[in-house]
Amino acid sequence: MDTRQKTHQTGGRDRAIIEEMRAGEDEFRIDIERIRFSPYFSRLSAVTQVIPQAGAGTVVHNRLTHSLKVSAVARSIAIGLINADEPTRKLVAGLGGCDPVVVQAAAAAHDMGHPPFGHLGEQELDRVARQTLGLPDGFEGNAQSFRILTALDSCDATPRGLNLTRAVRAAVLKYPWTRNEWRSQPPGAPEMLPRGVGSVGSSGAHKFSAYDIEAAEMHDVLSVFPGIAKNQQTLECSVMDIADDIAYAVHDLDDFYRAGVLQYTTVSAELRAWLDSGAQLAGTEDAALDTRRPGHALERTWRHVAAKDPWIANAEAFRASVERVGHDLVEGLLAVPYDGGIEADRAVTGFTRRWIDRLQASIAVEKNPTVRSGHVRLADEAWHDVVVLKFVHSRFVLERSDLAVYQRGQTRIIASLAEGLHAWLEDRDDAARAPRRLLDSVEAATGEYRLLRTQSPGLFAQASHGEVERLGRARAIVDYIASFTDAQAVSVNALLTGTYEGLWEVGRGL
Repeated sequence: MDTRQKTHQTGGRDRAIIEEMRAGEDEFRIDIERIRFSPYFSRLSAVTQVIPQAGAGTVVHNRLTHSLKVSAVARSIAIGLINADEPTRKLVAGLGGCDPVVVQAAAAAHDMGHPPFGHLGEQELDRVARQTLGLPDGFEGNAQSFRILTALDSCDATPRGLNLTRAVRAAVLKYPWTRNEWRSQPPGAPEMLPRGVGSVGSSGAHKFSAYDIEAAEMHDVLSVFPGIAKNQQTLECSVMDIADDIAYAVHDLDDFYRAGVLQYTTVSAELRAWLDSGAQLAGTEDAALDTRRPGHALERTWRHVAAKDPWIANAEAFRASVERVGHDLVEGLLAVPYDGGIEADRAVTGFTRRWIDRLQASIAVEKNPTVRSGHVRLADEAWHDVVVLKFVHSRFVLERSDLAVYQRGQTRIIASLAEGLHAWLEDRDDAARAPRRLLDSVEAATGEYRLLRTQSPGLFAQASHGEVERLGRARAIVDYIASFTDAQAVSVNALLTGTYEGLWEVGRGL
């Protein structure tokens, strides 16, 4: 029997606009092909994942190669659930199902909204969106991905969005809420709030998957999964999210080893010092932890995860993961410097394959998960492994001062672009000469805010005509900047600031 026919019989296969299908065609296969043919998907090949290719050659992942690998891992996990024991299969079916093609589509789409320059670019675009452009819900890469799929991209059926099935649209909602719906919530301890919300309060949720103008569509697609509790991901979304964590934790270490960034001496010293001095470090006050000393940064990480995720964090399991990573990554892989030869490539491939296979097979399904987990999650041992692998990534790559210097300059480009485009659109004498795509986006976004004002009285009912126009311009500027590749962001900023010395034709087509 075709397993897919057992799932999504309550509306998951529905589209906003009904389309005629060819005989033998599958709705979800159409979705994944629309995503893969999207120009927003293609641009990911020129968007930084963690470190820029310009600084490390072609050995590092970009957002596109990362997305393709997340898709492969997600599919493998979904197949594993299809072939699981009968109680697990029944639980999966009761929660809405887990179609391998849906998780592949969600994985392909999950990073489409990320702006130039990696996560730091995302943080800076959010800052200028709120502080410079005055957008209450700012910018968020996950929300931008949902906006691309539902509003910015187009297909034969509609000029607004890709008209994807509800199941696929729901599967990209890693943080199924808006930023603003958390503004009125009372402060709470991190361990009592969904992962990604943050400390809430006046700033709203830290991570979220829909802007106010897409909130109604978000709630609509989630409505066809009655077995999923409020603020929980669908099963297919959880599988995509886990696959993202696995690919990030393993493949990025592959990048940094090949690029010569990860060094045996420093990583080994950190892990070994923590293992050898665990009792002493455990008795050290937080303020006395000095992350310049080996072992102290790892101790701080352990305390952080133990405080935020007491439902799963376990001291013995964490120690076992440190030992496991130390043995296979440090003593196994990093002990031999990468020289670009065949044996070195085989060693990297072997390490990556072992860990991917192990982690994607370590999956648990729960009917009533804790608020900080999901219906599908990594099993306890694998969860700790990912925490340790991510620590290595963060400590020995993201915290490097040479990368920080580069990223500081990149964030200035994002801010400069927002300021320059905002000034242009505010110039009544010259706004009409702004790029056609930007002007079209202003018109579309303004129309969305007008509609939101009439349909959601609690949000913008009191907004004046001028305020709606301002919000439309601001959202269009954010959409425009977020659609750039790294190179486009640099070149457009150079044009706007008058620092580009090339021919004027470079600005055409923007």
